[in-house]
Amino acid sequence: MADTILDVEGLTKNFGSKKVLKNVSFSVEKGHIVGLVGPNGAGKSTIMKAILGLFNYPSGKITLDGQPVSQTSHQALEKVGALIEYPGIYPFLSGLQHLELFSNDGVSKQQIMDVVDKMKMGSYIKRKAKTYSLGMKQKLGIALALVNHPALIILDEPMNGLDPQANKDLRTIILDLAKQGTTFLISSHILSELEKLIDDLIVIDKGQIVYRGDMATLESGSTRSMVLQTSDDAKAKDILSQNGYKLIDSDHVSVVEDETTKMADIIKLLSTNNIEIEDVKHVHSDLETSLLDLLKNDKVKEG
Repeated sequence: MADTILDVEGLTKNFGSKKVLKNVSFSVEKGHIVGLVGPNGAGKSTIMKAILGLFNYPSGKITLDGQPVSQTSHQALEKVGALIEYPGIYPFLSGLQHLELFSNDGVSKQQIMDVVDKMKMGSYIKRKAKTYSLGMKQKLGIALALVNHPALIILDEPMNGLDPQANKDLRTIILDLAKQGTTFLISSHILSELEKLIDDLIVIDKGQIVYRGDMATLESGSTRSMVLQTSDDAKAKDILSQNGYKLIDSDHVSVVEDETTKMADIIKLLSTNNIEIEDVKHVHSDLETSLLDLLKNDKVKEG
């Protein structure tokens, strides 16, 4: 069995009469980067808060590295760093004072400065946090999650307010730490960024998990297509349809690819009908497309 750091079993949570989480179960392997995604209000932040022992839940069990986590049992959380929603920042403390305040006794000044350097915060780290921009505050929140070298780091929308360069820097930090054995659970609506990072994916919709597995399994179920640019697109679409090819509804000639779709056959068919192929692109749907398809079908899938 894989070495897991986090196990969530049968987690249920109600807010009043509204059932926010319905029997949620998943595990996270050590050293993996796991994406937690789904529509707004699906229950992503609620799951993260439950893992951090921030509220009680009527049924379910959460264990972190074999130790239970609940509102009254927090010992295991010493191994966890987190940024949930917005970073809690004191306006009159500097960024450096925040890091010193929240770092454990075993963390040296040099280790704190290493985190500052990695996050490229050196130019403003000694300024009061009230002068920080949204992006600076976000970086400080991430630095606070990293400062104690936790075994598990939980990040809720970490890319919020970050410019493209800061996003790239954060990606490098996460990938480097994961190589060293740190585990990440990351929720983000910026799926194009998440796609570059994650090993595994948990998709939640309406409080239930609708997919859990690796990225490759999800992508294998997604649509691959061949986009053709021809001398007569309208005629090409007609001929391909008449000959049993499945087309995607778009402005281009977009043929769904499967194991029977051969480029040579398409070229021959179109050239026989006096249509020239000027350009061909192979398109694989991205994480966003795969997720939209999944949520549209809303079938429970496990990989």
